[in-house]
Amino acid sequence: MSKPDGRERILVVDDAPDALELLSRNLGAEGYEVFTARGVDEAISVLESQQIDLVITDLKMPKVSGLDLVRHVRENYRDSAVMMITGYASVSGAVEAVKMGAEEYLPKPFTDTELLASVDRTLSKLRVRRAGRGGTEPKPPQHYGLIGESEAISEVFRAIDKAATTSATVLITGESGTGKELVARAIHYNSQRASAPFVAVNCGGIPETLLESELFGHVRGAFTGAVNSRAGFFQTADGGSIFLDEVSEMSLGMEVKLLRVLQDTEIVMVGSSRPRKVDVRVIAATNKDLLTLVKKGTFRDDLFYRLNVITITVPPLRERGDDILLLARHFAKEFAEEAGRPTPRFSDASLDVLLHYGWPGNVRELENVVQRIVVMSDSDLVEVHDLPSLMRFSALREPGLGRTLAQVEADYIRRVLASAGGNKTRAASILGIDRKTLREKLRAQEPPEKG
Repeated sequence: MSKPDGRERILVVDDAPDALELLSRNLGAEGYEVFTARGVDEAISVLESQQIDLVITDLKMPKVSGLDLVRHVRENYRDSAVMMITGYASVSGAVEAVKMGAEEYLPKPFTDTELLASVDRTLSKLRVRRAGRGGTEPKPPQHYGLIGESEAISEVFRAIDKAATTSATVLITGESGTGKELVARAIHYNSQRASAPFVAVNCGGIPETLLESELFGHVRGAFTGAVNSRAGFFQTADGGSIFLDEVSEMSLGMEVKLLRVLQDTEIVMVGSSRPRKVDVRVIAATNKDLLTLVKKGTFRDDLFYRLNVITITVPPLRERGDDILLLARHFAKEFAEEAGRPTPRFSDASLDVLLHYGWPGNVRELENVVQRIVVMSDSDLVEVHDLPSLMRFSALREPGLGRTLAQVEADYIRRVLASAGGNKTRAASILGIDRKTLREKLRAQEPPEKG
């Protein structure tokens, strides 16, 4: 049975009407859909008619105890979680409840904060358990081809909805690997320009001497080797959208030329003096703080304000919670199908590592990790030892607060470099610094030579 509104459903079982009302009100205020039962018989009737995510049951009840209900749920509703609450707390009672299958044991009296924390922990365990079962997890929620249901990514979806209704310039910010190009494509293909071209340009990947020609085209004889006239990316995108990734990598001279295009909606081909009108929506992206660059004088303020009409910030993966599990399952299924193999299942422990890892390379890093697992693993069950050693190490180690800022920075740089497979250009991009700065920081970490 599907849940139309997507809310998690909780069944509260207690023979005390006041307790039922209090729990129902507190949980309902947090957005859960709450069902109540005054005994085990009523609870079983609810379980038979509704899809319940979490059962919260009192221990001591007339006729049939809460332990019997826990046992019944574990034997018949393995896709539901169970919490035990009781005013008769004891060590033996807690042990028995856990042995029966209860994820949490909460003694009365408890505060609202303690209740909600326990509920959150229990439902998180349930989501991890569901995500680890290959073949039983429903298709992950997608919006514009982007996967996720966290509040952080939902804000991006809402921003895409609004941006797609206009032709205003959009600036997409966020760390490397978060999916900024996917957001740009979503805006284009859900706008009135969807039937026209979408052209993606990596400004940081084109040599400065060629960038102007690539963007605006050139006429025959404009420079050595220009034996024919050739249209640039802006002409190719006419009527549609152009995505300028890593826009902060442009030189100040190129920024002036781009500013002219935004102001006058026309380009001038290299070697020509005649302007040509173009109808192109510009969507720019950067992993750097452009306002800081403006203050430093390394990015033009007038171009910044031209680009910064609509701003969409894509959140880092570490801030997207359970989206990590959804994406891991999605990538596992995708790569397994490509390899003609069964979709691997993730153990609870391995999913817990994925969930709490820092993901400096964001979604792109997760995709690469899952692809490696699918290719290299000999089992259909992914255990912790199948994960990259860096992730296993991070899971076992929670650095204390006794480290200097330099030590924290050095550790993070090493982790990012490892996640980028040792590629210094890629690591520098993730860190938001240039290769020279990265080399200097790595050199500073090297131990001094012994005399």
